[in-house]
Amino acid sequence: MTGAGKFYDDLETRVASDRETEQMQALQQQIAHAKANSSYFGEVLKDVDPASITSRDALATLPVTRKSDLIARQKAHPPLGGLNAEPLSDIANIFMSPGPIFEPAQAIKDYFRMGRAMWAAGFRPGDLVYNTFSYHMTPAGHMMESGARAVGCPVVPAGIGNTEMQLQAISELKPRAYVGTPSFLKILLEKGKEAGADMSSLKVASVGGEALPPSLRQALLDLGVEKVIQSYGTADLGLIAYETDAMEGMTIDEGVIVEIVRPGTGDPVAPGEVGEVVVTSFNKTYPLIRFATGDMSALMEDGSSCGRTGPRIKGWMGRADQTAKVKGMFVHPGQVVSVQKRHDEIKKVRLVVSSENNVDGMTLHCEVENGSDSLKTAVESSVQSLCKVRGNVEFVPVGSLTNDGKVIDDIRTYE
Repeated sequence: MTGAGKFYDDLETRVASDRETEQMQALQQQIAHAKANSSYFGEVLKDVDPASITSRDALATLPVTRKSDLIARQKAHPPLGGLNAEPLSDIANIFMSPGPIFEPAQAIKDYFRMGRAMWAAGFRPGDLVYNTFSYHMTPAGHMMESGARAVGCPVVPAGIGNTEMQLQAISELKPRAYVGTPSFLKILLEKGKEAGADMSSLKVASVGGEALPPSLRQALLDLGVEKVIQSYGTADLGLIAYETDAMEGMTIDEGVIVEIVRPGTGDPVAPGEVGEVVVTSFNKTYPLIRFATGDMSALMEDGSSCGRTGPRIKGWMGRADQTAKVKGMFVHPGQVVSVQKRHDEIKKVRLVVSSENNVDGMTLHCEVENGSDSLKTAVESSVQSLCKVRGNVEFVPVGSLTNDGKVIDDIRTYE
């Protein structure tokens, strides 16, 4: 990191051809490392000569590993499915995300590479950062803290909940920077205004974990935040892409190679065509090669007018499968089915994910013959327990849910 100036480091302004050459060289080394040190990739790549992978076309011939397959893989080969390329004894942390899916982390500077996104959001050394991502079991809080510390920022590990205490902390500590979901920032600012708490110190925000439609961004600006920049990453991969001042899509992080493929295949699509985000990471601990995220996006040609020369994507454009991200947490179809299995009275379920005033919500529609208040309460408790997100429950007549195979129906729009 340069420590000053517009860019986080010199990697962001490399000549595009130099970046491609250097990344292909690093890719060959990463494939060799994964093949030699990961039992999973040792099998997947057993017939691959790392030296032969000299281009993106060559990379596209390698098998895809799907995030959606990790649950079964990790159950069969605990705890990390054999995808790790460093022994368990050398790993600092193992986090648990809904699914459950387990992810490793190392005690090295900015392991998740989030510092680059925070620099683009306007964070600077010495800024006090208010981090509202959860520190409990899931990695989000730690991901963002490690990025802020890499920039040189002290961090308030606020986590989620306890809104009144959070308002007090913000008004007294006066942090300049916010990290968390955009919807929770809106809640904090609105409740602070109602309570007469001074929230004016919050000037820059690095947000993620959920969609940021233009209406929500504008609402945050109207509430006094000067800059709201979103990043896109996952617990498995760390940072994938991030917005810049240019607001021209999202610039891809220097620590990954991103492909956009036709969903359900490993075949790259043309720039501008929407497809599934497939990422290859240079992380030595967890060397994910052609990792299909289940997210949808599209490649944008040429660099950004902000001066960064790296490739860009349009941003998060929905899911390639039925998995949905609700209030920053993934909810998988298997979790929803587990709720049904817990209650014999339920014949069929369909989780409808919606948004009202830019706040995510979900309702589990259950086909039951004779619903009761006590059953409704029990099912709501199961939703909270198994999906890790609160949801409403609505009983509907048996046979009334559409026969289209959907377990999760995401009806949110982002306008």
